[in-house]
Amino acid sequence: MKTAELNKELYSSPVGNAEEINELLRRYGVKFGIYKNGIFKEQLFPFDPIPRIITHDDFTDMEKGLVQRVDALNKFLFDIYHDKNIIKDGVIPENFVYISSGYLPQCEGITPPNNIYSHISGIDLVQSKDGDWYILEDNLRIPSGASYPLIARELTRVASPAAFSSNSIVDNRNYAKLLKDTMDYSNCGGINAILTPGRYNAAYFEHSYLAELTNSVLVQNDELFVEDNVLYHKTYTGGKTKVGALYRRISDDYLDPLTFEPQSLIGIPNLMEAYRSGNVAIINAPGNGVADDKGIYYFVPKMIEYYLGEKPVLKNAPTYLPFYEEDKEYVLKNLDRLVIKDVAEAGGYGVIFGSELSDEKLENMRQTIINEPRRFIAQEVIDFLDLPILDDGRQVMRKADLRAFVLSGEQTKVWASGLTRFSRNPDSFVVNSSQGGGFKDTWVLSR
Repeated sequence: MKTAELNKELYSSPVGNAEEINELLRRYGVKFGIYKNGIFKEQLFPFDPIPRIITHDDFTDMEKGLVQRVDALNKFLFDIYHDKNIIKDGVIPENFVYISSGYLPQCEGITPPNNIYSHISGIDLVQSKDGDWYILEDNLRIPSGASYPLIARELTRVASPAAFSSNSIVDNRNYAKLLKDTMDYSNCGGINAILTPGRYNAAYFEHSYLAELTNSVLVQNDELFVEDNVLYHKTYTGGKTKVGALYRRISDDYLDPLTFEPQSLIGIPNLMEAYRSGNVAIINAPGNGVADDKGIYYFVPKMIEYYLGEKPVLKNAPTYLPFYEEDKEYVLKNLDRLVIKDVAEAGGYGVIFGSELSDEKLENMRQTIINEPRRFIAQEVIDFLDLPILDDGRQVMRKADLRAFVLSGEQTKVWASGLTRFSRNPDSFVVNSSQGGGFKDTWVLSR
């Protein structure tokens, strides 16, 4: 049975009191932060108590497709930084890869432990009204959000225990074990550590929460140093402990001021030398951005066939690359009904709906695409599923997506949960927290 065909009563029943749970989330510090006009502002990520429900059969199909996709993306990353066979065989244009802002020449020839680049992948999907799932984008750098459904489930389990005892719902508390197993598998000998930029990072709550759940050390850069190409953590007694796996939650550019941005104040000098020497695993690997570039997204179905010899289980949203003349002609002709995405943007920014543009802005957009075709992709608008939310005590329907978390260790596994984000604006398809969206728990049925 498709998720979209679920019993309406089961699908739209609130679990617990929204105000009570959001107050508890506030007390626990479950917030996210954003910089706006140079000012850091923390705010609550609003929780909705009506869960999203995914049937067992639907999740099983989705799981196959997500494992397949992430396995192909990991093979692509290894190939791009080593033999480059996918380019030599003409599957992806050479200049298309190398002009990607996510491609890092400093990572050429580095082989991460067990050849795994993307240890934690956040794959964003939407479900169409006919029940089919479409991949919107791949997040392979530092995808965030797993902590929100984890703690929300803990609170709703307390608020409404009957809901979990009377329904066959997969327990999502295994995320900590999945993450720890993933880190342990790539660990080069030493402790597991989670590197945070600090208290004022947008996802600081998640950093500290996951460190606690996985029994990892939460560290900032001034607590780490490299000596003889080995990464160490400074102990409170003045000693040092080897770090074998570093789950970094800072961007590539700021990881190592001697390799990337020299002005970085949150990086670790010589970290890349320790990594290149095989003495520490960096989770996720530097250079992954070349695979989650919105332009490269277009080629993922081809990657699956090329590396795995399989047909893709999950579909991309219908996508066009103005980089190709035929696609550019189609985009320019149909601009007023397509979604245009700037490949360098994230967090819901750089998303433009042609239907919302004036004639003047449409013409300006056409000229920009003509002048900078590599900068954009265009997609058909998928009329994806509306989910019920509570708004001032009333049930209303809003657009929602799903961020699925795929962890790659000894095996590639999909967490039977995920972050369902929804738009609080009835006229918006954009669900990101930075754009004012909220979140809800995701229930996967066990049968």
